[in-house]
Amino acid sequence: MTTTLASAVKPRDEDSFAISFAPLSLEEIYAKSDDPANGAVVMMSGVVRNQTDGKPVIALEYQAYEPMALQIFYQIAADIRLSMSDVNRVVIHHRTGRLQVGEISVLVAVGCPHRSEAFEACQYAIDTLKHNAPIWKKEHWEDGSSSWVSIGACETLGENC
Repeated sequence: MTTTLASAVKPRDEDSFAISFAPLSLEEIYAKSDDPANGAVVMMSGVVRNQTDGKPVIALEYQAYEPMALQIFYQIAADIRLSMSDVNRVVIHHRTGRLQVGEISVLVAVGCPHRSEAFEACQYAIDTLKHNAPIWKKEHWEDGSSSWVSIGACETLGENC
C-alpha cells in the first residue's frame, strides 16, 4: 500500500477522522468503529510514556497541520480499502497540545469481519500515520529541557516512533 496526495480523497460517512485538543475516549472510538458486520475491532492506543531511551519525560506536545493531516488519514483509509475490501470502519483520531504522562495521544481503530484483516489494517494505519502525517512531537524532559522529534526519524532510523 502506498499513500500519495495526487488527488483529494474524501472520507466515507461510516469512517471517523479528527485532530483535537480534547482528550480522546476509548469508548467513543470503539463505538465509531463498531458495525453489525464486524467480527473484529482492533484498536491501537498511543499513550504518553514517562521516558524515552531511559531519559525521564514529563510531557509531550503535539502540533499538526490539520488540513493535510486529515487528508493523509483519508488516504490511509482509502489505501486500506483498496487492499482489503471487507473493511467496514476506519477511525483515526489524534490529539494536539500538551499531554501529560498516561494521556492518550492517538487512537486508531478498524472494524472488519475477520481479525487478521483488522490487525493488518490497524497496523498499516498507525505506521503510515507516523511516517506521513504532518504531526510533530516535542518531548519535555524532567530536567526542564525539551526537544522536537524529527518527522523523518522513523523512516531514516527505522524506528517505531
